[in-house]
Amino acid sequence: MDSKLMTRSRTAVALTVASAALLTGCASGSATPAAKDDGQPIEVWARAGTDAATTYAAMFKEFTDKTGVQVNFQGVPDLDQQLQTRAASKKLPDIVINDSAALGNYTSQGYLQKIDKSSVTGNDAIADSLWNETTGLDGATYGVPFSRQTMVTMIRKDWREKLGLPIPTTQEELAKLATAFATQDPDGNGQADTYGMTVPGSTERGYLGWWASSYLWQDGGSYLKDEGSGKFSASASSAKDGVTWIKQQFCTPGNTQPGALTAATSVASPFFQTGKTGIILTGPYNFSSFDTALGKDAYEVIESPKGTEDNTVLAEGENIYVTASNGKPDQTKKVIDFLVSADGQKAGMTAGKQPVVRVPVNSGVDAAAVYNDPRWAVVQDALKNSSKAFPSAINFVPIKQAAAEALNKIVSDCGADNIASGLKDLDAAIDNELESQNAKS
Repeated sequence: MDSKLMTRSRTAVALTVASAALLTGCASGSATPAAKDDGQPIEVWARAGTDAATTYAAMFKEFTDKTGVQVNFQGVPDLDQQLQTRAASKKLPDIVINDSAALGNYTSQGYLQKIDKSSVTGNDAIADSLWNETTGLDGATYGVPFSRQTMVTMIRKDWREKLGLPIPTTQEELAKLATAFATQDPDGNGQADTYGMTVPGSTERGYLGWWASSYLWQDGGSYLKDEGSGKFSASASSAKDGVTWIKQQFCTPGNTQPGALTAATSVASPFFQTGKTGIILTGPYNFSSFDTALGKDAYEVIESPKGTEDNTVLAEGENIYVTASNGKPDQTKKVIDFLVSADGQKAGMTAGKQPVVRVPVNSGVDAAAVYNDPRWAVVQDALKNSSKAFPSAINFVPIKQAAAEALNKIVSDCGADNIASGLKDLDAAIDNELESQNAKS
């Protein structure tokens, strides 16, 4: 998910002006020649919990064994908060690996150096569409793609087959399946204790806006329209059909889990994991925990059923960011070249218990083959053929937050005819935010 909105600081902006160069030979906004490496270990941070941090550590050990370059790695769960603290002391870590959606926020704060993608070994093995997601409002490149993933729909296969129902191919069929899971005792325990969908409907960190985006796109709507040249316009009013379908799920008893309107992902996901809901739209990062809790054969992974337009789903991922404090151009290039190489990508997939590379950005690496798991082919196909990312050049966090708050208000009142008016208010809020970022068309 996106990082929390951070306040622009003079200190962070000053870092850009004072920073040393990386791959371009100069810092963002600076003509100072690149500093020579100081011989100290290069400091790399990633937003990672314990399992992911273990994978990163193993991956960087392999890197050091190959290159001799020492890495001081830290997995930092509250990464953005810690970056603010380091920015205040004018000493950011050298490299940060974090969400691709963080780019707009980081560039607005002056955290990052520009990158010359042509100097990245193997840059042509990374799709142009992924490089486009590392471009700032000024047209410069501020990151290197590292990992991508997209949402897929996971369904309790055993429940569906017990009820004799088909794999859903449309939103309408998905909703009917959710109702059946809530009303027909699919687990056979004789109790009315199962529900349809797992939904993170909370406004916290914009969760509802994040989850709902796929269904809005599938029905021809969106929060924003990209007008080109770094400019956008609000377009939430186009999402009426998608919001209507979403509201129907919240307002049909049992189609969403209890407390969905206030549930963050940490609260919502256990409903699927513990056998209380039968449908979840989520990323492949949950495969391991669901396999352990439910059994790999208990649920199936499919591309999202189609709405009135298509089956577009949200794509996310991680970029490698070079900070304004970085004064180690040679070491940095070696780190980046390794991370996007076939060996580095495979290490990120297999070196530990939890992959930190989900779908590789290197076109020479096949996730389904590396994992020996056909479910990853579903993820890869969805990513390639039917996915869409939030705009990364702008700070999308407040827009996602505004969407979550507007949608939560709309779906909370099942008796109100409030969709059109609620989306009109959301458009106004989005336009105001775009204007504040100088990104409004």
